[in-house]
Amino acid sequence: MKLSKLCAAAGIACDADVNVTGFAIDNRKVAPGTVFGAFQGAQVNGEDFIPAAIESGAVAIVARPEAVVNGAIHIADDTPRRAFAALAARYFTPVPQHIVAVTGTNGKTSTVEMTRQIWRMAGERAASIGTLGVTTPDGSVSTGLTTPDIVTFLSNLSGLAREGVTHVAFEASSHGLSQFRNEGVSVEAAGFTNFSRDHLDYHADMEDYFAAKMRLFDEVVADDATAVVWMGSGDSGWNARVVQHAKARDLKIMTVGEQGENIRLTKREPTQLGQSLSVEHEGKSRTINLPLIGAYQVSNALTAAGLALASGLDAGLVWDAVARLQPVRGRLERAVIAPSGAPVYVDYAHTADALEAAIQALEPHVSGRLITVFGAGGDRDHGKRAPMGEAAAKASHVVIVTDDNPRGEDPADIRRQVLEGAPQAREIGDRREAILAAIAEAGADDIVLIAGKGHETGQIIGSGENMRVLPFDDVEVARECAAQIARGDA
Repeated sequence: MKLSKLCAAAGIACDADVNVTGFAIDNRKVAPGTVFGAFQGAQVNGEDFIPAAIESGAVAIVARPEAVVNGAIHIADDTPRRAFAALAARYFTPVPQHIVAVTGTNGKTSTVEMTRQIWRMAGERAASIGTLGVTTPDGSVSTGLTTPDIVTFLSNLSGLAREGVTHVAFEASSHGLSQFRNEGVSVEAAGFTNFSRDHLDYHADMEDYFAAKMRLFDEVVADDATAVVWMGSGDSGWNARVVQHAKARDLKIMTVGEQGENIRLTKREPTQLGQSLSVEHEGKSRTINLPLIGAYQVSNALTAAGLALASGLDAGLVWDAVARLQPVRGRLERAVIAPSGAPVYVDYAHTADALEAAIQALEPHVSGRLITVFGAGGDRDHGKRAPMGEAAAKASHVVIVTDDNPRGEDPADIRRQVLEGAPQAREIGDRREAILAAIAEAGADDIVLIAGKGHETGQIIGSGENMRVLPFDDVEVARECAAQIARGDA
């Protein structure tokens, strides 16, 4: 494809008549004919690799006007990430006809996956992109990032379309939105789950964090898109601000929840295997037996239903599918039943709000004690650690603070900061030992919650050249510990 044609389609001034064979933001992936994106990052300046990219055959460099480019076409832009995304989106075609996105602090993964499930049960060829990887009608491939880089994102979409996928839901993280990793495709609906403290190691403050999320509604979605916004009874006001952003853009608005105007949750009752929901939609009252536990699972499921409806799916098919939703990997996933009879759940909760929500989800099912095992990640927002301890201590009968992914920090320092919010908690640094202790202590009426890592299958130790990823899957470890206890080896 000619570079001049790509530029014209993207609205970028460039009449160079050269062939483009691909796009890359890693100079090691440059081949002859590649357009290379040279961006300034927090730790690495992509402009330093311009000479290497040109030597490998890059025909054009997208970079700031002041960048030095010799031997290739310089596509200069004050926001090079945006310009690069606009060009790449014209190259990676076709894409699926129906694309929706989900943002928020917690619940993105579950909502995206539930949207995919609803589409699939309605007979559509559907996929999702996010923390769990690329989940297609035929399997899953890990990407390692909630929002992959723009080249991976667009090439994944194009590949899915070529495989016959017509519906895709993707997670839009604040990092991905601020770095223009979700650009260039027609997003017909966007969901917003909730908003609370997270990622303040990257964003300057909560307003900066929120502004990054709002790019999805302010700039990324199509002009005629639908904003699907959860409006729960206890929302702090952030979600109402999302509605204002959607109104300012003149988007269609669908509010969902106890305060929702389009999908209203009027009643929720826990059942033995899930919960019974009373929902009003389009003047009709429906009773839905959701086979998932927890209030936050209800918000995820109803937001997913809203996205499916916004994509044009028949309401009858949507509500029938909601009643058949399956648990999402690492999201209140029941890992094992302990030898004592206590169920052991694994959840990805890694913020104070998410931890509190997971605990609240389990409380109606606990007749004995709730035993919570969790830690906090290293090289991440330090300010959320003590609040996580407070959230666990407030509602759990037993709290064990352990290691999560310490990365480049001293694990003992991380645990100490968490324990400031839970001074009565027990400290067991080794995560396997902590899980073993919790399961061994649990009685028949107790429930064990292992929080923080969810679906992850490795524990990250160290950083940079010294980083190691040790095999560690909370679900598998919980099962191994339960078997060890059953053998009498604990």
